[in-house]
Amino acid sequence: MKEYQTTEIRNIALVSHNGAGKTTFVERLLFDTQVTTRMGQVDNGSAAMDFEEEEVNRQSSIATAIAPIEWKDTKLNLLDTPGYVDFVGEVNSALTVTDGALIFVEAVAGVEVGTELVWQSTGDRKMPRLLLINKMDRENVRVNRVMSSINQNLDGNFIQLQLPIGEGTEFKGVVDLLSMKARMEDGSGASDIPDDLADAAEEARFLLIEAAAEGDDDLLMKYLEGEELSEEEILLGLKAAMLSTQVVPIIFAAPQAGIAIHPLLETLIELFPKPNEVGSFTAINAAGEEEENEVDDISPLAAFIFKTREDQYGKMSYLRIFGGILESDSRIWDSAIDSEVRVATINVLRGRETISVDRLHSGDIGSVNKLGDAATNDTLCDQGHKLTMPPIDQPNPIVAVAVHPVSQSDVAKLTTALSRLAAEDLTLHWNSERATRETILSGMGSVHVDIAVKKAQSKFGVNLTSTIPKVPYRETITRTNSSNYTHKKQTGGSGQYARVFLRVESLGDDEEFEFESEVFGGAISAPYVSAVQKGCRQALENGAMAGYPMTGIRAIVYDGKEHPVDSKEIAFQIAGRECFRKAALGAGPVLLEPIYEVTVTVPADNMGDIMGDLNSRRARVLGMDQEATRAIVRAEVPLAEMQSYTADIRSMSQGRGVFSMKFLRYGRVPAHLQEQIVAAKQKEKEQE
Repeated sequence: MKEYQTTEIRNIALVSHNGAGKTTFVERLLFDTQVTTRMGQVDNGSAAMDFEEEEVNRQSSIATAIAPIEWKDTKLNLLDTPGYVDFVGEVNSALTVTDGALIFVEAVAGVEVGTELVWQSTGDRKMPRLLLINKMDRENVRVNRVMSSINQNLDGNFIQLQLPIGEGTEFKGVVDLLSMKARMEDGSGASDIPDDLADAAEEARFLLIEAAAEGDDDLLMKYLEGEELSEEEILLGLKAAMLSTQVVPIIFAAPQAGIAIHPLLETLIELFPKPNEVGSFTAINAAGEEEENEVDDISPLAAFIFKTREDQYGKMSYLRIFGGILESDSRIWDSAIDSEVRVATINVLRGRETISVDRLHSGDIGSVNKLGDAATNDTLCDQGHKLTMPPIDQPNPIVAVAVHPVSQSDVAKLTTALSRLAAEDLTLHWNSERATRETILSGMGSVHVDIAVKKAQSKFGVNLTSTIPKVPYRETITRTNSSNYTHKKQTGGSGQYARVFLRVESLGDDEEFEFESEVFGGAISAPYVSAVQKGCRQALENGAMAGYPMTGIRAIVYDGKEHPVDSKEIAFQIAGRECFRKAALGAGPVLLEPIYEVTVTVPADNMGDIMGDLNSRRARVLGMDQEATRAIVRAEVPLAEMQSYTADIRSMSQGRGVFSMKFLRYGRVPAHLQEQIVAAKQKEKEQE
């Protein structure tokens, strides 16, 4: 592959709902540009972009794949993202390192929930966008219907760049409103516009020129003065209007049949910005100050790791060069770990295939293998000019499962496998929950965590089963109580003796545990007071009421008694533990449950169902809002009520509802539910 300069590169994210044809589109481009000798197909597992085992099995993308398309001395770095909402982390990573988004709308289905989500995300980032109405050759395609779906569900100033010639099985090509020529079949040639579309083309071109003129002040003046705009001026105005997000052009294609592909490629090159046309990039320098630099080879080196791929052979880091030039066989600095890393061979990726290159210029995208401890979100830079790019903003997990190793050998490899999975996908999290003694794996949906469990086996050889996780309750007390406990143990030699007087008090919600001593006159020696504190901390791990960890308690030892021969630290530790439990049991113990702040976004028509459902989940509604046709509800909801919510909200909203959640605090469990939980816990203990 030839070496491309910054001005010869376009970085474009392909985004949409699942099944809109993004991968097939890339496969068509690879075939038409003679990179592949036959066109890959998603449904038979031959697609170059879907190379992960689970992608082949599911016939659907689950990770971002990169395809560099070389066309007319330009390299189009196309990032093919998953369309399923569970893999939003992959989409966020791709949007962070690209300069524009090609949004696919399936010609029959119209705008779907995944399309709405990426539309909002690209809009929030103020990215230039192009809308592709795809699969125009499918049966039952009606252009008026899909255009109506776009206008009803997406907010934007849409302008047609093309008119379709036919629709459905009669789709033959497009009318290019810039050149006012018909582009039939693959669009490599040009011909006269069909007579039946001539008037519609003139009308659409008028709207197109008007939109282009509004993108540039000079062009607008020329247009208002009645002067004719050239094709180059129209392109210039449209590009400026796209860059400022004033306008979103619409184009048409049928990649499976290869119709309208050449005009599409030309449009991507002409309208999407070069990396140095989207403004400077911001990073934090060694002094902790924000620093702006142009996307240019002469700027300080800033290579951002936006994705990591892990397998049994090691780690591959995906990079976007924001500033400077990255050279093969070089040593550079990782500002996140403050250490030198070695760049051996730089590769350009084409799905799974790697193509080695000597260097990557500013604005380009590639990969490097085995970068040591470097991880996603790290910035590679010069040691003499350290820079740190802002991390990719990712949502909090919304679905969790408890994972269980199948065999003893799986236990030994569990931590490493989960850590590597989480390093590969930053929307995957795992932790060991001390309250339930479970290993929790959480992600963005049931499909997301299910695939992660399967990856643990296929990539790292760790066999896991998964179950619904237990709720990690806590215990606390509601009033002050005092107690005492005497520990005696007589054996053949010296025995054990300790007597402890202890008081427990309730602390604030944000405090876990405090220990104080009010012992005077040497009733208990200082080492034994420390032993009592250790015993209290042991008791915290196993609550007095149901065995859940205790929190929000102050323990005060105020008296005691020791024996000159039999007293030992272990004796006071045991006495402290038992006295703490005894005091806590008489201090009005209650259960606490995790409360999450939940934000639900649904079509306004579903608002009533969502509110009723939230009320049935013991939710406390914090507020409601309206954005266009969508309703947004914020509420506090107990975790125990949210474990099946992903499936429930999709059912209630016909798949158009989404939600996010983040941990807020622990709150008291209602008395009637507390009795049931304690009884269930005691029954569980008896069965053990």
